[in-house]
Amino acid sequence: MGASNNSELTYAYYPGCSIHGTARDYGLSIDAVCSALGMDLVEIPDWNCCGASSAHGTDNLLSAALPARNLAIACKMQMDVAVPCAACFNRLAVANMRIREEAELRQRVETALSQSYDGSANVRTLLDIVINDAGLEAIKEKVVRPLDGLKAACYYGCLMVRPPDAVAFDRPEDPQILDQLVAALGAEPVAWPHKTECCGASFSLTRTDIVMKLTGDVLRMAKRCGAECIVCACPLCMANLDMRQATIEKVSGQQIGLPVLYFTEMMGLAMSLPGVESWLRMHMVNAGGVIRRLAAVQDMSDPALVSLP
Repeated sequence: MGASNNSELTYAYYPGCSIHGTARDYGLSIDAVCSALGMDLVEIPDWNCCGASSAHGTDNLLSAALPARNLAIACKMQMDVAVPCAACFNRLAVANMRIREEAELRQRVETALSQSYDGSANVRTLLDIVINDAGLEAIKEKVVRPLDGLKAACYYGCLMVRPPDAVAFDRPEDPQILDQLVAALGAEPVAWPHKTECCGASFSLTRTDIVMKLTGDVLRMAKRCGAECIVCACPLCMANLDMRQATIEKVSGQQIGLPVLYFTEMMGLAMSLPGVESWLRMHMVNAGGVIRRLAAVQDMSDPALVSLP
């Protein structure tokens, strides 16, 4: 992204492995939203995979060394570290805390990396940065197409707000930050009990039966509580909720039909940013129903959006 005029809104950006692949729509919407808000994301040079989720499940040293290498590079940039993926954020934040608190682990990590690192990088989720640094008022000022009355289930997943001693920026059991954003965009965040339930992402390849059960429970609960869409902030959650939804419907015999949007896509829709239509077309569950629902209560002047199937 190009440089921002506000140095206070400049961040060391850790995109993670998904942003340039399965979560390309997320990456594009992040670029558009941050540009509109005057934020500058400077990609950490030569970053590597954070190890989620295979490394931290198999090798204690690797689970800390992989994130630490990225954070050591980011530390030299002297900026807060912005992380868009909840799983990546969790791995970076937990490793950072352990390196600060466990002297023996820190020594082993430094030996493995052949460089010193003291755990001093400030690791933050992009959702936290957008809301608490750019600010809800600045976001509201950019809204030109309020998402009037759209009922959205805000899904935080299990990794973004837990464990609270490592990632404390919102309530671990009943977080509100995404709900506040959705409300600022004009939509209605629904009350539902599964906002921090696990979708089973770490079992995506090894125990699909568990993933189908957990993801299905989340989707059905959102539907039962009146949601017309789900809003998330994690490519792994999106992969399960969006990509597996048709299979879950087929196996269960229950129609769900819930579009899943990244929070930045929802912002792009409300802010009428260029490219929204192309992002939504990358989803498995099409968002045409959401667009038509909005079109019924307001003037949707973008013919590309209204024409979504």
